[in-house]
Amino acid sequence: MDAQVNATQGDIPAIDWQGEPITESTCAACDHARLREGHGCEPGRCCMQDAYARRIDRFFRTWPGLANEHLEHGYFEVRAIAARHAELFRLPALLDDPDETVRMQLALRVPQRLLLRMVHDPHREVRIRVAQRIEATALPSMLKDPDYQVRETVARRLPDALLPLLMHDVDLQVRLEVARRLQMPSLWRMVEDPAPEVRRIVAERLPAPLLNALAGDADWTVRWETAGRAIGHVLQRLLSDEEPEVRERAAARQAELECTHG
Repeated sequence: MDAQVNATQGDIPAIDWQGEPITESTCAACDHARLREGHGCEPGRCCMQDAYARRIDRFFRTWPGLANEHLEHGYFEVRAIAARHAELFRLPALLDDPDETVRMQLALRVPQRLLLRMVHDPHREVRIRVAQRIEATALPSMLKDPDYQVRETVARRLPDALLPLLMHDVDLQVRLEVARRLQMPSLWRMVEDPAPEVRRIVAERLPAPLLNALAGDADWTVRWETAGRAIGHVLQRLLSDEEPEVRERAAARQAELECTHG
């Protein structure tokens, strides 16, 4: 009986994608046996029969021209890694691949016209990658995605004029991203956001003359942020705030302004 091929010392054993040990017989029966004869692959290190993705990746990095031949392989890792190297015109056949790992690779490579077909992919990780690549003009088609990370990604790339559409998103992370990018006068509308984390960002970005709306915020951390940029009567109001941390920040702001104006 053939002995199992040894993997690199300290690495995981050389097992094929069906759970069987990779032996000399495995290599002899492989479609790429000729490559081993010329030291073009190495079981336990660079092998497309292996279950270990890193070894499959080494194989296709070494032989990218063989990727087209393995796009219908029974093991999803082989299909996914082959999809990184295959010719673009071969990729549309994988758009409905049953495994999301394969479709994630497609989302990183297919042209825009095919990417549009993936905006409703059943797996969130695929849709996140679509949102990272799709043309900005097509992003509105993903505004109502059920996953907050997809919408957060959309919020990072959405054209400024469309950002208000996500201003009232149910998820905090999405609204935080909107608050970081939104311009006036729309930013003003976020002073009443239910989350203090969002209002703090608004306090960091709102024009100083408009900070009065946040000087009486129910959350002291928002008032603290406001105190760091306040001027005039807003600053005077915060110098008497009930929270010592806010009063201290306001005093530091007053000293800064006095120093600046001599």
